[in-house]
Amino acid sequence: MINRDPKIVACIFALLATVAGTPAMEAATPAQAPSASAVSVAEADYRLGPEDVIEVFVWKEPELTASATVRPDGRISMPLVGEIVAAGKTPSELQTEIAGGLTDFVTEPVVTVIVKEVRSPQVSVLGEVRKPGRYRIAQSSTVLDAIALGGGFTDYAHRNKVVVLRNGKGSVQRIEVDVDRMVRRGEIPLVLRPGDTVYVD
Repeated sequence: MINRDPKIVACIFALLATVAGTPAMEAATPAQAPSASAVSVAEADYRLGPEDVIEVFVWKEPELTASATVRPDGRISMPLVGEIVAAGKTPSELQTEIAGGLTDFVTEPVVTVIVKEVRSPQVSVLGEVRKPGRYRIAQSSTVLDAIALGGGFTDYAHRNKVVVLRNGKGSVQRIEVDVDRMVRRGEIPLVLRPGDTVYVD
């Protein structure tokens, strides 16, 4: 039987921390599991992007209920409402906009938008990584997560010369990231956006 005496466990953590060069208190602190409220907030804040598949339900109006895929231009087509921008909006924001567009045709429309498939949050990881490619990410993923998805640095990678290319309005933003300094100083990693390209020199 494993001895689970708290004092013995603490000593083991302290020993492991000393060997790894990590402070004992930090090593002994367990990772916090996300709370139910945190998960619900993350879901509520999800913003639609190209290729996401949604289902739009209009209460008591089955002919207006439809599935739609967000096109590369960020739009969807809805009966009566026509073309509407979906990318960048939360499901609740989109359903409010659709309901507003239906008010001329339906009395007090009740609209529900459900995300059926999440396909949009993707980034490209290129350069001196072991598995260059395009990867689907969570919306809170960082540049370090992307490098990990790419298999990590190669032996020839310059860890202080990582560049994130981000499409802006009419231009491409270039964000330079020094991963070595970030890890050494404990800096907060850059959070990526869907469509970003991570290039390792």
